[in-house]
Amino acid sequence: MLNLNKMNANEALLKYTLRMGDSSLILAQRLCEWTGIGPFLEEDLALTNISLDLFGRAKSLLDYAAKLEGKGRTEDDIAFLRNEREYFNALITELPNGDYAKTMIRQALIDCFDFHFYTALTKSKDETLAGIAAKSIKEITYHKRHSFSWVMRFGNGTDESATRLHHGFIEVWPFTAELFEMNEIDELLLKQGIAVNLNDIKPLWEKEIKAFLAEVSITVPEDVYMQTGSRKGVHTEHLGHLLSEMQALPRMHPGAKW
Repeated sequence: MLNLNKMNANEALLKYTLRMGDSSLILAQRLCEWTGIGPFLEEDLALTNISLDLFGRAKSLLDYAAKLEGKGRTEDDIAFLRNEREYFNALITELPNGDYAKTMIRQALIDCFDFHFYTALTKSKDETLAGIAAKSIKEITYHKRHSFSWVMRFGNGTDESATRLHHGFIEVWPFTAELFEMNEIDELLLKQGIAVNLNDIKPLWEKEIKAFLAEVSITVPEDVYMQTGSRKGVHTEHLGHLLSEMQALPRMHPGAKW
């Protein structure tokens, strides 16, 4: 547990910003794995562009984190020169892509969360975060429309596509509750009008997701063990493998310029 008596507002804001930046970065890395192998050319380009949007958001957030840290590091240093226990991305973002149905149901769940989260963040008293949120919400609106349309296509398509969608949902659903976990960092920044109250957006997300899933004949399961850990830097085994690929070149050639 974090001790607020030993954490000032700047440290809390740094960790909060890293949480957002890391989630965007890791999800972008996962999605770009589809580049060149998408189901058809137009979709290949669409998902690649969504990945680039997420990388752009991550760059802005990690650049801000570097400034808050004040140690002379850049957003690239933070992205490529940390080990997995120093990342705070949501666990759902690091899960393997699986087939396209699993990728899209994961994306739809995240896009819906991001839509409500970044909408609320536009009202943050931190001008930098509010500005990043205002820019991001325009992109997230498109991302959400895209992923929702694919889930509808799979869920109301063939028996095989519906089965694949259901299997993908069962795999990713246990990682959704963590998106709404709040700790001492959230509490401190809420008092300052900076953070988003996740308790406020959770019912909005649940209502929209349950109604949407009903349209594709998916019922939200009850009494499922929900995964957690990222707030403390604890991750699945998948993150280490992802980072080894993502960080290979910067670690082999530190400080290289192109």
